[in-house]
Amino acid sequence: MSTVHTLRVSRLGAALAASLLVAACSGERSGDVAAANPQVPADGATVDPANWPQPEWPFAEDAALEKKVDDLLATMTVEEKVGQIVQGDIASITPEDVRKYRLGSILAGGGSDPGGKYNAKPEEWLALADAFWEASMDTSGGGKAIPVIWGIDAMHGQSNIVGATLFPHNIGLGAMRNPELLREIARITAIETRTTGMEWTFAPTVAVPQDDRWGRAYEGYSEDPKLVASYAGVFVEGLQGKPGTPEFLDDHHVMSSVKHFLGDGGTANGKDQGDTIVSEAQLRDIHAAGYVPAIAAGAQAVMASFNSFHGEKLHGHKPLLTDVLKDRMNFGGFIVGDWNGHGQVRGCTNTNCAQTYIAGLDMAMASDSWKGMYESTLKHVQDGTIPMERLDDAVRRILRVKFRANLFEKPKPSERALGGRFELLGAPEHREVARRAVRESLVLLKNQSGILPLSPKQTVLVAGDGADNLAKQAGGWTLTWQGDGTKREDFPNADSIWDGLKAQIDAAGGRAELAVDGKYTRKPDVAVVVFGEEPYAEFQGDLSNLMFKSGKSGDLELIQKLKAEGIPVVAVFLSGRPLWLNREINAADAFVAAWLPGSEGGGVADVLLQGADGKPQHDFKGKLSFSWPRRADQYANNVGQEGYDPLFAFGHGLTYADKGDLAPLPEEPGIDPEADGGNTWFVRGAPTTGLTLRLVGADGGAMDVVHPAAKTSDGSLQMSAINTDVQEGARLFDWSGPGAVQLLSYQPIDLSRETNGDVPVVLQLRVDALPASPDATLSAACGEGCTGEVAIGEALAKLPRGEWTRLGVPLKCLRAGGADTGRLVLPFALRAAAGTRLALASVSVSTEFDHLADCNR
Repeated sequence: MSTVHTLRVSRLGAALAASLLVAACSGERSGDVAAANPQVPADGATVDPANWPQPEWPFAEDAALEKKVDDLLATMTVEEKVGQIVQGDIASITPEDVRKYRLGSILAGGGSDPGGKYNAKPEEWLALADAFWEASMDTSGGGKAIPVIWGIDAMHGQSNIVGATLFPHNIGLGAMRNPELLREIARITAIETRTTGMEWTFAPTVAVPQDDRWGRAYEGYSEDPKLVASYAGVFVEGLQGKPGTPEFLDDHHVMSSVKHFLGDGGTANGKDQGDTIVSEAQLRDIHAAGYVPAIAAGAQAVMASFNSFHGEKLHGHKPLLTDVLKDRMNFGGFIVGDWNGHGQVRGCTNTNCAQTYIAGLDMAMASDSWKGMYESTLKHVQDGTIPMERLDDAVRRILRVKFRANLFEKPKPSERALGGRFELLGAPEHREVARRAVRESLVLLKNQSGILPLSPKQTVLVAGDGADNLAKQAGGWTLTWQGDGTKREDFPNADSIWDGLKAQIDAAGGRAELAVDGKYTRKPDVAVVVFGEEPYAEFQGDLSNLMFKSGKSGDLELIQKLKAEGIPVVAVFLSGRPLWLNREINAADAFVAAWLPGSEGGGVADVLLQGADGKPQHDFKGKLSFSWPRRADQYANNVGQEGYDPLFAFGHGLTYADKGDLAPLPEEPGIDPEADGGNTWFVRGAPTTGLTLRLVGADGGAMDVVHPAAKTSDGSLQMSAINTDVQEGARLFDWSGPGAVQLLSYQPIDLSRETNGDVPVVLQLRVDALPASPDATLSAACGEGCTGEVAIGEALAKLPRGEWTRLGVPLKCLRAGGADTGRLVLPFALRAAAGTRLALASVSVSTEFDHLADCNR
């Protein structure tokens, strides 16, 4: 359900709007924050290339290749050259656009699919690949025939395509400690990617996550740089083939993009796209560890990172992109950007950024901004802002890759060796490799009294909302960006954990029953409870602490209920990172960290169940690649660090030969369980840490709120505490005149990624009364002249009276109205007119809402 309204100036007058902004930014603290520039480099940001390693680029000088590149380059117009260095997303570009602008590359982002359908058929993907290729090779308008290359996030298999094999996410692959199996996984990923026409995957991620609150932690193999390095080159070779052999970038292999350069796993507080404030030595030895073997393996592309290094965005960091990566580390491929990452560089926008190319980026991922980026870049080249030498270098790097892949000699994607061979998607032999990876990635943390392995001849209850839930089992980057919104039929070549257990228990003569809520029809001998995190990707998975919120989901209560009924419980936990679950571990008889296993739930059954001889079919092999936290606030306690003191250390993992008993663990998390933080700004009637609640009256007078009851000096706005599910869990606001409720931040809040990701500010509210013509706005600001305001009166009018609901207002609406969402000091201001009475329980940036305001201008 959506409400249509427009951005507009408040009918209550410019004077009140101005007073709100002045109030928001008044005072020494707020003024200093508003003036702060988070991109100004700080001490410690200097980089000396001489300190960095020098891997050997595996391609010798090739005179014949260089002649091909030079000959083609000499015939290209400036317009054609600029086209090669701009990449557009299929949701925003058409084959006709490629034909006209001669772009060198396209991508399909996490939410972009043929026809806008997340479950588009493989045939539709391949047909679109053909159409883009044909457009790039069409010379009827006089352009050069230069094949376009299509990049896609094949993150854990070709996970964008219905029916593809889904391997465990990288955190699980790190736990299995098997580089050669990883190589086979990469090879199969390349094969299945080629069937639908793509030549390029944005993988592997070689981040070394140092703070497990980061929402991309599961994209990293490990917190240990040595383990990441042992995998990086192997995965690149599996995708691309070995340099110097006939298989290199043949029709069975795809280009690799090693990402994200550099320091994405080391941002402060685990915030996605944040600032990495470490020494140069730490940046090199920890975060660059995977790039050395990847370059030596011949990775054809490296993706620049969204994060900053001491305040300087990597997309504009010449010392790291050019002086270190290209010159010192001998990287001979090309550097591609991330989704509009260039727009975050100081002085840039999504459609205009000469600085990023000057810094060393060779191809800008101008996903939905490609046309503006093309036009501005062309002007920058023509007026000399971007030197022709730099443009030619970028184009040469891209053309070399295309020639190395023999793309100029290849037919359209559907006519290549694997084009259209959709029987390879989820082929039995591919799924068997994935199933083996699941088996080897499972980590056993507890096996009290040797309850595992289970006899399949028993009556086994399989419970929990992860038991028969392929979306939860696969996690983010699966058919959709966040991995949500899918259905069971979207996974035709997959087995849930329930499927795997049931098949083996039935075959052995036992009895399996699925009851997600644990309400069985016959009392079981044992229960397997499968639970865990909901799917997420990137910033939407960022956490404020590592406490698993089972008290809200009922998972702990389910385990305790079954135990109280005398039923032994084996807990199988699905997650993209280690979390604090001491209560759940204590309650269960056995506890298995299964990570995000992908399509092969049968791999879990292979390890949990006995064979016909009563012995284990397969032993536990997985070892923790991330340290397990002792407390919920122990989110950056990594192996090798001073004071290292985890609950379960890096490398821990029981086998069936080990004594699996575990003494009761402390159940005090070390944090306030009710404190949300992160992108929650107001909860249970109070602002979260770092924010202040302020009321502004009709006369412009402002007051900071410190008590549950407050009133502006002119009496136009009154606040009182009301109960929800907890005592005083919300605040009731009653307007007798125009006024505003504001939340001010001590530090600028960067919501640029959330804005690009089309995420809303969500108000959990209850509308009690509105005037006959509701007049209300939601606004955000970052200083004078930097305010975005959205009219929400019509949206409020359509909400049910007296009922709690969640209203979302897209951040992009606030940005369109003039707010720089990358540096908000006033992230929330709700203004309303006399006669408005509503209650507010929480304010957050979230993807969960009941109603969404539509702010089309």
